[in-house]
Amino acid sequence: MKFLVLFLLVLSISARISGGDRITGRSFATRSEVYAVHGMAATSHPLATEAALEILRAGGSAVDAAIAANACLGLMEPTGNGIGGDLFAIVWDAKEKKLHGFNGSGRSPRSLSLEKLREEVKALGKKEIPPHGTLPISVPGCVDGWVQLHERFGSLTLDQVLAPAIRHAREGFPVTELIAHYWQISARVLGEQPGFRETFTTDGKAPGVGELWKNPNLASTLSEIAANGRSGFYEHRVAEQIASFIQKHGGYITVEDLASHRGEWIDPVSTSYRGVEVWQLPPNGQGIAVLELLNIMEGYPVKQWGFGSADLLHHFIEAKKLVFEDRARDYADMDFHDVPMERLISKEHGNQMRDKIDAAKAMKRIDTGRPQTERGDTVYLSVADSAGNMVSLIQSNYRGIGSGVCPTGLGFGLQDRGELFCLEDGHANVYAPGKRPFHTIIPGFVTRAGEPWLSFGVMGGATQPQAQVWVLMNIIDFGMNLQEAGDAPRVVHVGSSQPTGSIMEDGGEVALESGFLPAVIEELRKRGHRIGSRKGLFGGYQAVMKDAEKGVWVGASESRKDGHAAGY
Repeated sequence: MKFLVLFLLVLSISARISGGDRITGRSFATRSEVYAVHGMAATSHPLATEAALEILRAGGSAVDAAIAANACLGLMEPTGNGIGGDLFAIVWDAKEKKLHGFNGSGRSPRSLSLEKLREEVKALGKKEIPPHGTLPISVPGCVDGWVQLHERFGSLTLDQVLAPAIRHAREGFPVTELIAHYWQISARVLGEQPGFRETFTTDGKAPGVGELWKNPNLASTLSEIAANGRSGFYEHRVAEQIASFIQKHGGYITVEDLASHRGEWIDPVSTSYRGVEVWQLPPNGQGIAVLELLNIMEGYPVKQWGFGSADLLHHFIEAKKLVFEDRARDYADMDFHDVPMERLISKEHGNQMRDKIDAAKAMKRIDTGRPQTERGDTVYLSVADSAGNMVSLIQSNYRGIGSGVCPTGLGFGLQDRGELFCLEDGHANVYAPGKRPFHTIIPGFVTRAGEPWLSFGVMGGATQPQAQVWVLMNIIDFGMNLQEAGDAPRVVHVGSSQPTGSIMEDGGEVALESGFLPAVIEELRKRGHRIGSRKGLFGGYQAVMKDAEKGVWVGASESRKDGHAAGY
């Protein structure tokens, strides 16, 4: 009888996974993929997606549309991004038939030394750089990123591109459900930070679901950027207001730091996985963790194990632990640290890492290091246009609305990405003046036979490389469509990097979304994994795929967020 009950349970769940409840696909898929001929946009807010389509219909490029959507998200989803944060992008140029990478991360203040920062941290009674206030603020790289991307790949004028966001900021927009939830949390956590209440609340209260929210100060700031480009942000009134406000409240960013900032065009790097080429940006971000993970997983019979199996989950979790050891040791600003990138993303290194994994037992301790990056709030978006250009873009303040510091009258908050510096001499990511901190945000891209195939990403701190690999296995190994691959239950391992010390204790913790078999979870426990219950760790996915055979774009959007994919 026990065997019969277990058999029926497995049969029932297997039927659901293979499409038992859903007419055209797997039961966990929340909706169908989106198809269109001329262009496609996938973002985490419906009005941002519509802004991208508005720009595409007006003759704008994929880059124009991506900037328009990002500007709207900074207004509508300030809990994840904004012009006080940083930006990374991978662009497929259809004319050149080439990928271009852009690193838009800002640097630390040049007037703040490591010794002085240590003194400031100690005076606060802390051992690490705090997440809030002026100390973790690094130069915002977003606007410079917009301008450089637009100069190279834009078709419309910058004022046309920013017009939808400016219009929504002045007229107001209704706040969506999930964003309202995080906005209210931010108000509780950041309410006492300089300028926060005036910028993001009404008499201390965050907007609720469906409430109309206006931000005329942000509209004015965006208008200055639209009229004057990068000088409208990094020089003159806006720059002076940012620097003076930070310094007034004990920080170190100067107008010279702002004026001297420039993001960098960089070559993406790649590895192959079962016949496709997966592309990421090199450090100071964590993108190469995706490539390392894929190199390990490629040597396993992933398809044979099956989606959601104990073998798949166990080996994936163990591979992640090893990759994050490399991440903690070597992922840093390459101007300050000699990152052994070619070795790390090589197949040989993947083979060596795979040999360290015990198929029956979870690793409990691994020498690692900083940074601790389990949580992070970000937006990811993807856009494609009728000419065949594709953009994979990610933008963030790091923790929610970032530092919580909001310069008077400008309508946005400043990031706290500098929190991810460490204070240990000799560490790859030790703080230094004019240095870019370790970054979590990573855009992804996949080519097939040298042609563009998939522009995708999954926002969410340390979740990002894990979830990107999970999505790719879903598509490539398990044959899921673009929407199913994102909707499928996810696994996230947390605890590889500790805030103090340099070891993973007790194997960390495995967070599983609902949908995995109880017998699988029990088997993971038997192999030594600690199964925890954590919400909000599973990220936010967007994707656009090119179906060259049919001549159409395919879009998918994260069911765990408020947005959608749409085309024209």
